Parts: sequence; structure tokens; C-alpha cells
Amino acid sequence: MTHHTRLMLTVYQGTGLIRERRKLTLDKGINIVNFTDVAASIKPETVKFVSLTDPDGTRVLEQNYVYDLVSSEALLRRFIDETITVTAEDGTVYTGKLLNAANQIVLQHEHGQLSVLQSANLRDMQFPSLPDGLITRPTLRWSIFANQAGEHEIELTYLTHNMTWNATYNVLLARGNQHLNLNGWITIENHSGTTYHNSKLKCIGGEISIIPQQQTLSFVRRYANTKFMMRSDDNFENVEQRDLFEYKLYDVPYLTTIRNNEIKQIEFVIAQHVPAKTYFVCSKENSDRFSYRHADEPDLERYLLTEKLRAAVYLQFSTTKDGIDADLPAGDIRVYQEDVDGAALLIGENKIKHTPKGEEVTIYLGKAFDIIGERTPTHFELIGEKVLQESIEIKLRNRKSSEAAEVRVPERLFRWSNWQILNANMDYTQTDAANIEFRLTLPPDGEGIIRYTVQYSW
Repeated sequence: MTHHTRLMLTVYQGTGLIRERRKLTLDKGINIVNFTDVAASIKPETVKFVSLTDPDGTRVLEQNYVYDLVSSEALLRRFIDETITVTAEDGTVYTGKLLNAANQIVLQHEHGQLSVLQSANLRDMQFPSLPDGLITRPTLRWSIFANQAGEHEIELTYLTHNMTWNATYNVLLARGNQHLNLNGWITIENHSGTTYHNSKLKCIGGEISIIPQQQTLSFVRRYANTKFMMRSDDNFENVEQRDLFEYKLYDVPYLTTIRNNEIKQIEFVIAQHVPAKTYFVCSKENSDRFSYRHADEPDLERYLLTEKLRAAVYLQFSTTKDGIDADLPAGDIRVYQEDVDGAALLIGENKIKHTPKGEEVTIYLGKAFDIIGERTPTHFELIGEKVLQESIEIKLRNRKSSEAAEVRVPERLFRWSNWQILNANMDYTQTDAANIEFRLTLPPDGEGIIRYTVQYSW
């Protein structure tokens, strides 16, 4: 007999770990115990049972996971060759022996005549009883040997599928793009098939190796209720973050209820007035790859064409002590900025990867409206059998009337792996074996020009 329940729930990516304590009254000897309200998506092979009252004298002899729940489909399967009563949508009542329930309901009446009915056209079905083996809730059925009679405090631990969590972040970027406020939320989705009442909640951040789910034992409804847990006062205790092996653990300091088919959000990080900046990356839409043909058989008409450039806008901030000062688990991030009337409007959203404290976070927000440019190869010449020179001119314009713009221009040196910059009108950085990057600041309503010559040899 169950007297009370204590729950601890740890959520991973796609998996939940449940540790539950209950009190059971056991007789000395063998007991048959039905342990109800476990997750419908439980992994039965992971169940661990222990009696905290008498661990040495109590053990599970046999375990069955019973998940054939009561439903119209289950009842129809069990009542083949039995008499049932159904009511059609028009109110007609049919009583007879159930011959088939696979696609249509086929009833044989007392004098042998048959009725074939569509399940979708039935208003009601009546069965004489609940067949053995059908249950109303997923149940672990144990055969337990107890050496000590009386009340036992037992602890049950198991894993379940269909639970996951992600971090979600809302960012309010100040006008002028110099500072931001960030709120991070633990967003939990529970489709495991049961509700966890008053549970101690922990979430594990990181990429933990878990055997993928092969088959779901329950039907998952594709809807969710959203519930936001907001602070009631400024002194409310924060979610605690700490290390666990090579991962991050987030410990919610109060008990919470997570209902089946529910999305719950819990705030876990807040940062105000964090230094930030935006910059623009102006590049070709499609970067060419290395190709012998590009070097040996240049097509001057193609390579001397001017290409329009579009600028992508990025937001950057840090997780250092002077920034967010926290680890940020992977998740969705949405960036807003207030309009002149105070309304916060979405200016971009993206995903971030797991970012430990002390690193930079860079988010692509979209294409810029006011930063434009052109890229033109101005010279293209084979100066030897295996030597090629090419000159590039990139013109950039900032059409913002009152804001300067930091523009980064990456250039992929794609014609061959052996290359040398012969001259350039400004400094550049080599970012890897095949790429360089120029950086310049365009004044309001100003322009800039990049010129460089590269030599390839093969």
C-alpha cells in the first residue's frame, strides 16, 4: 500500500531519469505489488529497486511492465467472439457477437444476420466488463520477496524516453547596439506518458552518449500546454549551475510539477547591461572551390564580371565575467530591439552551441539593408606556364545616415592552394590556409575600397 511519494527528475536530451521513493507495506515472504503511475515510455530494463528499510532481506524475484492500457482498440481486440452493444450516430442500437474489429465492426446477431459498421460512425460502445490484463495506467508488477514484514521505504530508479530539455534565450538589444539584456530559460518537454508531481528537478547540459530509442510503447499526443514560471520577488532563489563530470548540471531549487504533454519553462540565467556589438560580413553568395580548370583555363569573360555583395549582420557578446558571466547550454536565441514607442520587435533568431564561460557568442541575425558593395576582378593573367596573377577591387557603401559600420570582408583564395598576396591597400588577416579577411569601418553615408593582388602557382 502506497502512503506517500517523493520524486527526483533529471532530464537529458530525449531521456529522463526518475528516482522515486514510496512506502509499501509488505508481508513476510512473496508479495505481488503493482507499482502504478510510472512513465508510459519507461525503459523497463533500466529499473532498479531497493528497499531502504531492509536492503539485504528484500529483493525482486520477477518484474513485468504492463502497458496494455484501456482504449477502444484494446477493448475491441479483447472482445472478439464476445457479445457487445454499440450505438450508431443516428441512435440505432446493435447487439451481437463481435466477429471483426480490424477495419470495420462486424456483429453477428442472435438469428445469424450480420451488421457491418464503420467505427467512425459509432457514438457509443458498451462492454460487459474490463478484461483481465487491461489496466488504466502503466504499471510495474513485481514479485517481491521480503524477509521483514511491515512498512518498507523503497527507492525506484529508471530511465524513460520522450523527455527532453533545451535552453531558450530572449535578448533585448539596446538602441545603439552597445548593450543587451539576456534572459535564459530551461524549456522542458514531457511526452513520457505520466505527470511528475512536486518533483526535484535537475537538467544535464552537454552531449551525453545515450542509446537511441528503438520503439515507443505509447502513443504521444502532438500538443502541449505552455506554462511560464516567473519570479514572485527579487529574493527568489536562482537555479544553481555546477559541474558534473564533463557536463553542466542545472539544479532547480524548489519542487515543481511537470505534467504529461506539457512544455514548462524555468528561468535560469539573467544578465543586464551586457557589452555587445554588431558587425557586418560582406561576401560572395557562393564561394568557389579549388579547381584545376580555374587556374589552367581561365574564362576571362566570366571572371572579370562584377558581383553584387550583400552584408550579413551579426551580434556578438561574451560569457566572460564582464559579460554574461555564465555557461550557456545550446539552444534557440531570439533577439529583440525596442522601437521608438517602446515595443520590442524581433530583429533575428538563431541557435547557439554549448558555450562555456569565457567564450564569445556570435549570432547571425539576417541580411543588412544599408550595407552594399560590388566585387570586381580588375586583372587576370597567366604570367607563366604555372603562375597566375589576379587583382580584385571591392567597393563598399554604408547608407546609414547616422551610424558607422564595422564591415568584415572574407576572401577565399580558391584557385589553388599555393598563393601569395603581392600587394594590398590595407591590412588583412589570414584566417586559415585558403582564406583572408579585411576589416574596415565605414563612416555614416561613407564608402570604402579594398584592392589586392594575389599570385597562384602550381
